[in-house]
Amino acid sequence: MSSNSSNIVQDIRQEFESLVSYVEKANDEIADRVERQLFERLLGMGQQLMQLFFVIRGAESLRTTDTDQNGNELPYYGERKRDYFSLFGKVSCERPYFYQAGIGGTTPLDAQLSLGADCYSDLVREMLEYVGVDVPYEKAQGLFAHMFGQSISKNTIQGMVTEDAQDVVAYYEQKPAPKPEKEGRILVVQADGKGVPMVRETPAPAKVRLGKGDKRTKKKESIVTAIYTIEPKPRTPEDVVASIFHKDEQSASQKGRAAPVQPQHKQVWATLAGKDTALQRLAGQVAVRDGTHIEHRLALTDGAEALQVRVKEHCPDFTLILDFIHANEYLWKVGNCFYSEKDPHRAEWVEARTLQILSGKTEQLIAELHTLAQAPDTNKTQQEQLEKTANYFERNLAYMDYRSYLARGWPIASGVIEGACRHIVKDRLELSGMRWTQAGAENLLRLRSVAINGDWDDYHQFRKYQRHQRLYHLPFPQQPIAEDIALTSLSTKPTQTFHFNFTSAQSSPEPLAA
Repeated sequence: MSSNSSNIVQDIRQEFESLVSYVEKANDEIADRVERQLFERLLGMGQQLMQLFFVIRGAESLRTTDTDQNGNELPYYGERKRDYFSLFGKVSCERPYFYQAGIGGTTPLDAQLSLGADCYSDLVREMLEYVGVDVPYEKAQGLFAHMFGQSISKNTIQGMVTEDAQDVVAYYEQKPAPKPEKEGRILVVQADGKGVPMVRETPAPAKVRLGKGDKRTKKKESIVTAIYTIEPKPRTPEDVVASIFHKDEQSASQKGRAAPVQPQHKQVWATLAGKDTALQRLAGQVAVRDGTHIEHRLALTDGAEALQVRVKEHCPDFTLILDFIHANEYLWKVGNCFYSEKDPHRAEWVEARTLQILSGKTEQLIAELHTLAQAPDTNKTQQEQLEKTANYFERNLAYMDYRSYLARGWPIASGVIEGACRHIVKDRLELSGMRWTQAGAENLLRLRSVAINGDWDDYHQFRKYQRHQRLYHLPFPQQPIAEDIALTSLSTKPTQTFHFNFTSAQSSPEPLAA
């Protein structure tokens, strides 16, 4: 061990002994002060340990020759230093540098440690990004500074998101499909659009007061898609009406009813690249998830014709269903034209027409709406809403066979995609004052999708493999499985029993190249 590392080890041992002594003598301290003191000092000890790690690895490195990617043999030239910003603080890494004039240089220890192109550790990156996908980058910046005493700029965090989002598409392309025995029998896809406030390329003229139709921001539509499987659950029109109008909550007979079926292996995605790009990707996911275990294929959308056309084009084997919640909302708009909000007759009117639609009597309802629109006592506002609703139902009639859908146990509402639009887009990209470039929004949407899909840790492991291959063109350094290390250390202590739970200690196969 070098004198430098020996000094660091001595300092760490002294600090550890000091911490033990502090806890033993903290008779008059409150728990909060002890916890804060320990946290601050343990961060300092972690910084020393990280520095010790780099000193030892640097000292153990060979300093004879190295071979570059083209097979050129390079002689040892000297030492090169680089900074490493860890969760514990900034440390430095001295490593051997090999160089030949006219050829170039290498630092092989960088590859052995799988260091990134910049100075920030992967743990720092993942922590900042995990917070940054949910809250503004300034809040992630402030939280990190408050907890760890380190200042990292908003632009740096945004750059991390940009760099670390580049492998998301490749990750999902190589991710295997769920096992058929763990899937439902119905394969469901959903799609919807959600606006993202964008930075204006040409600033809008300043106005004291906005006119009709004026907006201070412009929006670009993000297309949100979802895919999942689910088990059939037959219902009657009356069951659905009871659920929508909360009558099931009032009925004691409903207490013992079966729990609702849940989507299996739901995966959501959002992109600003357009409807065709989003649905082409969705079709690729369908190809992976489809198989003999799938009995029915359904696509749920709202009544946007442009989206419906593309869904049918990219998923031709799917039965297209108009989201019933959107259809039902049109009935409420009609009810609002005839009754006040507190008038009980409004809910009664909507409930009766809701049952009509669910019972396969939409054509009769359309005729009723047209007739009502022509009634002499119907005013212009009412007439316009009645005709608008009737035309909406008429155009979507082929996708409104709800009585048949319910009998087969099919889902008829696109709650999954409505929730995805809110969680992926609205809850982060539409926060007060948010304005986005297309690239900035796209990268954030990708990482938010990873987080919401529950793939965060798995994706970042994949990302590190991919980055290593790009930077070094070498296999990712193989490490002993943590459980093997633990069992080896325990072999000298047969009388002790411990339980280990290493959730991320499994060795992973080499990922496919992006």
